[in-house]
Amino acid sequence: MAFLKPEEQKFLEVVVKISYANPFLSERIDHEREALGAEFDESRADWNLLGDDPETQQVNTRKIAEKAYAIIARMQRQLRKTSVGRSLSCMRKRCCFCCITITPSALKIGLSALKTTCLMTFSPNSAITGGIFSIIPSTGCPGNRRRPTSGRSQVAARLRAMVWMSIFTHDMRRFRRSFYERMADFTTLIIGPTGSGKELVARAIGLSRYIPFDPKSRTFAEDFSETFLPINLSALPSTLVESELFGHRRGAFTGALEDRKGWLEVCPPVGTVFLDEIGELDPFIQVKLLRVIQTRTFQPLGSTRPRGFKGKIVAATHRDVHQAMEQGKFRKDFYYRLCSDIITTPSLHQQITESPEVLWDLVGYLSQREAGPEGQMVAVEVHNWIRDHLGLDYPWPGNIRELEQCVRNVMLRREYHPAGGPAAGLDERQLSAFRRGALSLDALCRLYCSRVYAVAGTYLETARRLKIDRRTVKKYVEAPKEIS
Repeated sequence: MAFLKPEEQKFLEVVVKISYANPFLSERIDHEREALGAEFDESRADWNLLGDDPETQQVNTRKIAEKAYAIIARMQRQLRKTSVGRSLSCMRKRCCFCCITITPSALKIGLSALKTTCLMTFSPNSAITGGIFSIIPSTGCPGNRRRPTSGRSQVAARLRAMVWMSIFTHDMRRFRRSFYERMADFTTLIIGPTGSGKELVARAIGLSRYIPFDPKSRTFAEDFSETFLPINLSALPSTLVESELFGHRRGAFTGALEDRKGWLEVCPPVGTVFLDEIGELDPFIQVKLLRVIQTRTFQPLGSTRPRGFKGKIVAATHRDVHQAMEQGKFRKDFYYRLCSDIITTPSLHQQITESPEVLWDLVGYLSQREAGPEGQMVAVEVHNWIRDHLGLDYPWPGNIRELEQCVRNVMLRREYHPAGGPAAGLDERQLSAFRRGALSLDALCRLYCSRVYAVAGTYLETARRLKIDRRTVKKYVEAPKEIS
């Protein structure tokens, strides 16, 4: 009897394609359709756009898993009676498919248990990928209790796909062959409006670094949960930022009473230093960081001996970097060291515009988190307030953070009133002037540019949407908002 039937061999070859595909792009759907044929459920094709119920979310993936498990069970029985041959390779790749693709089930049984079992058995030198699970489910995960990444929209799926490539590149085979040891050389820059989840993305990338596994001790070289080192640059004065990053030696400055290691020195080779709000960084320190990225070395304050840095740098900013470069506040050579990998996080308004149910998913999650057993009732109250007072087209300029405060305000006071200004939309005075035809063309341009800017978050993105120069956007947004 043949070890594998021809149709089983073909099926497993497609499974291997699935295991190497980006699960957030259409290529995975195409491969699943090829694997299942007539059994493929088109209504459940793209699980990125479905709810968070694992029983209905990944119907096709589950069908493939069940079919593959059945084949592997038979292969295991036969392996006891015959030589391993090429089939062990198939089993090894099949394990990769289980570990990476079927994420809701993986989360249920525990990430560490799944990784340890699979990697010990089939791939001792594979990567440990904990952080990516933080952004795969549409309503959060055990590793991130702060808030979920709203997931039922194409823009959120594209974000996940970009994060996947930041971790594994577009070619998983190449990553497994050699790139897993080189990913620290690529600095990631995350751009997006305040409150859009930049740190969540950074954490997903940082917690998904390759970590060697020792099959003898059955342990990983590092605890991946302790390899992400965040620092908010805007919260510290420039002098303290330098010490926090590079460290200092005793006597380097007044108050330096003992040696202190900075984040760059503390960071292990498999770790990640996250520089939040890098747009606020002093140009002098930008030069020093540029050297770190370029030469992978740094010097603590008060020391002449260079230290090596083998970790990864992830940076984030809500600033318009191109405008900052024009103003001389952000060095161009520094930017060109950061831009090897750029991710843009979408605003909440972008997600809601594409998929309105995202708003109610988040309202339900936040209400449950804030109100516990009363969450469902609070969610109804918040839903009604938004519908009756803000309107379903409210742009949410504060993104998720503003929505969090909306839930809390309604829970405590049964009302929420956004901050004033163009970001909150047209007020009655502006609407009245518009209806009367009392707005000049210049005033109308100022008003509309300000509204789009409140949604887009940056001059560059506003200019792209309006198809005008960003300097024109800046002129209108910063002009006095007077209504005649």
